[in-house]
Amino acid sequence: MGALNDHLLPFTKGKDLINNHCVAKSKEAKSNEAKSKETVAGPGTTKRKELHGTTPVRALTGTWGGNADGFKFHAYKFEFSCNVLTKSYSGFVLLTESKLENDVGNIENINLFLIGKIIRATVTSSGQLHLDAEQMMKARCFQEFFFNGLFGKLYLGGKSSGGNRRSIFLQNDTDKLWNPQCMYFLLPIKSLDVSSHQPWQINWEGVNAGASMVDFMKTSSMLTTKPCESEKGKIVPPETISRDANFVNLANKSSVAVSDLKNIVVLAIHTGKLYSVVKVVDGSSADSPFDGTIDGDNPEFSCFTEYFLKKYGFLNKNYVIRVYTYGVALMYPKQPLLRLKQSHNPHNLLVDFDSEGSTISQINQEKKKPQFHINMPPELLVHVNVPIDVVNSFYLLPSMMQRIESLMLASQLREEINCSLSNFHIPSSLILEAITTRRCCEDISMERMELLGDSVLKYAVGCHLFLRDSQKHEGQLSSQRSRAVCNANLHRLAIGRKLQGYIRASSFDPRRWVAPGQLTVRPVPCKCGCDALEVPSDAKFLTEDQTVIIGKCCDKGHRWLVSKTIADCVEALIGAYYVSGGLDAAIHVMKWLGLELELDPLLVTEAISRASTRTCDLKDDEIDSLESKIGYKFAVNVLLQEAISHSSTQQCSYERLEFLGDSVLDLLITKHLYETYSDIDQGELTDLRSALVNNESFARVTVKRGLYEHLQHSSSHLLSDITEYVKSFPEPMDDTSAPSIRGPKALGDLVESIAGAVLIDSKLDVDEVWRIFKPLLSPLVTPENLELAPLRELIELCGSLGYFIKEKYNNKGENMHVDLRVQLENVLLIGEGLDQSRKHARGKAASQVLKELEKRGISRANSNSMERDQLDTSFSMNIDIKVVNEKSPQNEGSPANGFSKKTCIANADIPNIASIDMKKGGPRTTLTQICMKKQWPMPKFETDHKASRTPMEFDEVAEQRTGFNSFRSKIMLHIPNVGSMECWGHARADKKSSYDSAAIMLLHKLQEEGKLIIGDTK
Repeated sequence: MGALNDHLLPFTKGKDLINNHCVAKSKEAKSNEAKSKETVAGPGTTKRKELHGTTPVRALTGTWGGNADGFKFHAYKFEFSCNVLTKSYSGFVLLTESKLENDVGNIENINLFLIGKIIRATVTSSGQLHLDAEQMMKARCFQEFFFNGLFGKLYLGGKSSGGNRRSIFLQNDTDKLWNPQCMYFLLPIKSLDVSSHQPWQINWEGVNAGASMVDFMKTSSMLTTKPCESEKGKIVPPETISRDANFVNLANKSSVAVSDLKNIVVLAIHTGKLYSVVKVVDGSSADSPFDGTIDGDNPEFSCFTEYFLKKYGFLNKNYVIRVYTYGVALMYPKQPLLRLKQSHNPHNLLVDFDSEGSTISQINQEKKKPQFHINMPPELLVHVNVPIDVVNSFYLLPSMMQRIESLMLASQLREEINCSLSNFHIPSSLILEAITTRRCCEDISMERMELLGDSVLKYAVGCHLFLRDSQKHEGQLSSQRSRAVCNANLHRLAIGRKLQGYIRASSFDPRRWVAPGQLTVRPVPCKCGCDALEVPSDAKFLTEDQTVIIGKCCDKGHRWLVSKTIADCVEALIGAYYVSGGLDAAIHVMKWLGLELELDPLLVTEAISRASTRTCDLKDDEIDSLESKIGYKFAVNVLLQEAISHSSTQQCSYERLEFLGDSVLDLLITKHLYETYSDIDQGELTDLRSALVNNESFARVTVKRGLYEHLQHSSSHLLSDITEYVKSFPEPMDDTSAPSIRGPKALGDLVESIAGAVLIDSKLDVDEVWRIFKPLLSPLVTPENLELAPLRELIELCGSLGYFIKEKYNNKGENMHVDLRVQLENVLLIGEGLDQSRKHARGKAASQVLKELEKRGISRANSNSMERDQLDTSFSMNIDIKVVNEKSPQNEGSPANGFSKKTCIANADIPNIASIDMKKGGPRTTLTQICMKKQWPMPKFETDHKASRTPMEFDEVAEQRTGFNSFRSKIMLHIPNVGSMECWGHARADKKSSYDSAAIMLLHKLQEEGKLIIGDTK
């Protein structure tokens, strides 16, 4: 009793690798975990989705809101330079209460991507700056006016044509818009003479202009519902005041020279929207034909006069609308109209849509988008006395602040980890990379760092266990290491440190970003069922629902995360610290998380001493021969003897050293790939590592370097296998020679055990191990000569082209028979593989299918990937090639809508589904399942996109939606040996919903054609 622990490992009294404070759970937590196991997948898995909160940025808190004596801020200057020299952007200054970390407050380059141009932004710490109470009040007004005017709204309530009208919310108390948890100023600056003491200062003219506009909106009679009257109380008739043709009169009784109008910033008093003037429209007036360019209305009116008359009402026919537009009397209706450029929503400028990874058609579509201009009478406009380059910069600020806030968050996490090693500093940008997922669609993500961190973690834990538990065999060590590094444990450790709150798991939505003083116009009320900001551990906050939107936050900061992402973030964080500070820094992170491990040099010395007590039976000439082949001189020869001793001998076998060598080679090769190929993604890095770190690759090394000759064993069967393997190499042998059969596992183990021996003999000098093994393993696989495993290549190729792989397998004696089928449009390829293992049988079958595909011009090299987010795809597999029922092209029937009746379906069984899932993505999933079952190639989509300046209504299944974009998709399905059909769906507010609509139409069409049976629709 008690011989085995809960993990079926021999019980030991030694210190557990995992810190108890991170593993210990309350009864409630155990109960919740038990409930969750009944309903969802385990922690650290991809299927499991978890609701979590977000960690607030402490550096943006502010307590200066009610300070009557002013406040001394830390200042950080933003400067913007554009690669298009004709475009200028004003500098800005960020004023915060807290001092930012040096690598957050000083940034040499942040790239902001606009269509057709790139803005290079820099951040420079500029000391401290004191604002008095009056300046602070004006700065508040400036921020409230511009952020709400450009990205929100200045008027509250709906449009009206009489009676009570919309209110100007800036007339109310705006203190609630200044949350102490996020308090800072963003103010424009102007450059001064280089010789001056300070090369810049706040542009107080611009700030004062914003503050003046707030005062104007609070007090002006123009913004009331009462008619504008003369001093005698009578309505002033139009054109009673003479007008200079060289000037235009604006709403606030100011006159501006026509020559000075271009690019001035104006506020429309009837809408509260900000514009910039493009030009004066010569030969126009308020009586000109209406072109439908105001407020996005359709051209239903004969002239601008009629538009304002019907849109906003009037009192006196004689004065038509010249008397009323929200109380503005048009004194000069004959003035020429002004063409205005509208303000627009901010965009995510952190994503480069012009990069090679972007769809060309999308780029072209964006570039062809016309700029919307409107024509408007000057008297409805108020001049806002700020330069246009200030307004240009406002559109950069949301993305700019998003990146800086993210760096603040990374710096905050760095402070919590608190790695105080000498001469060590990890940039906040590297930590930011480690907490950023690919869903953010930015130029950084954690995936590469995660791959490196996985290897570092595996090595550190393996090395610790090897040194600490000298009596445990390889199986026990492997089990303990697996328990420590598994995703479930990493997930638990991360939750213990609340790491999930730092993870960035969705792309930046600038429309939901709000500055201090800005009223949000896109609220997302919390419907999560959690009142607290931090989500408690409860089974009700776990799900496997695939329709859950990952990363999108509610107003309380709750968002759904994939459980595995949390474990991945742990590995990425370890990788980031390893890159900056080596193994010591990475181990610090592991300890911070709760992994109690130590690579104590004293333990290494003890391991060497234990080995030295044993006698080496190898002859000197054999040692010299082996050392010359390896390229390393051992200080402790018995380590070399152990490294070449198979378990069939009576000596101490190499298995423990193999366990250690496996992890160190994995680390060194991953590090080499990470540093050498900085421009390839994690997927390709993983493929390269898999090609280098595997038994086959290592077995070849033992033959090519002659190491197999030194393997000590007492197995005739192993000797026979080695002899046959060596003979399978072609003659003459060179570095590129490949055997025709698989190598014995013992040969691959030999390479790993020698690596482990060198590591211990060199006292854990991993650089020395790589110096020895890089030439031994050369030539190393590169992205140019990388060959994927046949089955992997087949899956990727078929996935990119929309073909399904169907697998059948059964036992034939001691062998496994695998049958893989790939249905092309009118050709069924069948492959059969036979081998002792199912894995290798699949590989054989896949190789033959790939050859048949290549005969038809289908390969990775010449395939064009289709858009794979249209339908959800999953694959099933198995393969020896036969071609069944191949038709000649001239006999194919391919009607545009419907099927050719000349041929019949090879498989006559008709799919029967209970219903179509009408949730978003449901129709596509239903269609995918049918295609997969029948092995029909995946349908293809074409989409028509239309944009409108007025909201469009869409009657969708679950709700009625409105939007400014309309998507209508056509779906095309080819049924092998039958024909093709296509259907148009209904217009929808987003592209994927339009895919669903088209999929529904196709499913019903299939039912009409007798190719599908559908029950009720959910």
